[in-house]
Amino acid sequence: MKRLPLPTLLLVLLNASVCVPSIRGGSPKVNELRVPAGFTVTVFAEGVTNARGMCWGDRGTLFVGSRSEGVVHALRDNDGDGQADERHIVAEDLNMPVGVAFRSGALYVSAVDRIVRLDSIEDRLATPPAAKVVTDAYPKDTHHGWKFIAFGPDGRLYVPVGAPCNICLSPDSTYASITRINADGTGREIVAHGVRNTVGFDWHPATRELWFTDNGRDWLGDDSPDCELNRLPRDGAHFGYPFCHAGNISDPEFGAQRPCAEFTPPAAGLGPHVAPLGMRFYSGSMFPERYRHAIFIAEHGSWNRSKPIGYRVSVAFPQGDGTARTEVFAEGWLNGSKAWGRPADVLVAPDGALLVSDDAADMIYRIAYTRP
Repeated sequence: MKRLPLPTLLLVLLNASVCVPSIRGGSPKVNELRVPAGFTVTVFAEGVTNARGMCWGDRGTLFVGSRSEGVVHALRDNDGDGQADERHIVAEDLNMPVGVAFRSGALYVSAVDRIVRLDSIEDRLATPPAAKVVTDAYPKDTHHGWKFIAFGPDGRLYVPVGAPCNICLSPDSTYASITRINADGTGREIVAHGVRNTVGFDWHPATRELWFTDNGRDWLGDDSPDCELNRLPRDGAHFGYPFCHAGNISDPEFGAQRPCAEFTPPAAGLGPHVAPLGMRFYSGSMFPERYRHAIFIAEHGSWNRSKPIGYRVSVAFPQGDGTARTEVFAEGWLNGSKAWGRPADVLVAPDGALLVSDDAADMIYRIAYTRP
């Protein structure tokens, strides 16, 4: 058994008594969700088991991945009333297929060590084709092994590889990184290092810069370190893990090896243990002008903090200096120490509304601006 350094061991002992919110079994209370004046929250779909990553097909199909269920959902709003009225399971028995991405008529799905593809999927929602393996060259670790995926402006598929632990240093530089591959699975390269576990990223609509969330390490206390929103200033940038956290917190085990000054600091701290997952730039026209090119972030919520935080949707406003200013946008999933839902991903709908997936309540919400 590996012995923990004394500082880390003391922190583990201090945090041994934690409060994990009661989640499953709670009744969804959509009318208790709070959003800014002029916005409304409705249910786009319910019973979407373990809803996680989302993407749109070319014909308006919403594809939704899952983590614990091993399935991929397909939803359609055929009459345009803001509620899904057709649904299918298009893939099943996959290993944590959290991430979904769409390109040239095909649905790409992450499955820990591999990426699979379902061709011409929108022609065959009721009778989906067998999944074809695009690549099976990713690590098999399930700790932080689930993957959000998305195609970038360069036409390549971006695939993160989380650290296989809470805190560790692997000789394999693929861990704790964001990679990209060609659509056929070839040409893998690392574009960002020192990323503990990102489960959401997107590209600025104007600058095309990659921005991503990152989940901070555990067991450094209730209030440290912040989870992060990051901006990639150049390919190959290093964001600190496992040596430095949140831009200025030296790790008690690895920090002596490399100082925080060596790394790219976060664009914003999002709060300790809020677990930011999916994020998207707002690219629609429904919301007020102040939200144009703002970043909406799904905060999944803390699992080991004595007083739970997160369980909400925040919004970040990028600034000219590469940083971002943040505020709460939607909340109400957490009431004291009890949570009835956990936001997992966000996605702008074709009409400009914002969809929010919830993997605990098995819901997808629709947030619309209804008062000009």
